[in-house]
Amino acid sequence: MRVLILGCGALGSHVVYCGRNLIDYFGVIDFDRVEMKNLLSQWFVKQSVGKNKAAALKMQVLNFLGTTPHIEPYQFRFEKVNLSIVQSYDFLVDCFDNAESRMFAKEAAKKYGKELLHAGLSGDGTLGRVAWNRFFNIDQEDTKGQATCENGEFLPLIIKTASIVVQALEEKVKRNRITNYTILPNEIKTF
Repeated sequence: MRVLILGCGALGSHVVYCGRNLIDYFGVIDFDRVEMKNLLSQWFVKQSVGKNKAAALKMQVLNFLGTTPHIEPYQFRFEKVNLSIVQSYDFLVDCFDNAESRMFAKEAAKKYGKELLHAGLSGDGTLGRVAWNRFFNIDQEDTKGQATCENGEFLPLIIKTASIVVQALEEKVKRNRITNYTILPNEIKTF
């Protein structure tokens, strides 16, 4: 199975970690660089600081897991001009933290006929959401560039949400079942 992770921050990096036994080929897209503050909530180490997140994630997998799963890093911003990158993947997983990028993910999925799974967290850490494209409504950030997942305080919710992304992919692949989730700090609900 070939899965393209859109956004390699808190959710995207942990989806790769949690999905390593199910998914044998990941593409990972991110233009951003790892900062010290990211180490508290994202699956990176101090040696990753200053590196592009997609490239750093590939190095993280090689260092901790070896050559499996395969990681193909794309070190650019996902925009209208490069939506065609999705063509060689079976599934897209939207782990973006902004509405504009999520809209590009929806556009790419529609244009190229790809399955798209969205994952998101509330900025205050009160819930996570994992939903297939037709069940996911994109909401705007309260403020552009609003911080999410800062200071590592929501790490349990981040990891729980990332593992539910992998579970949703597994249900789709193995049982052709679509399940959507709302993840609260102390429970998980399907819808």
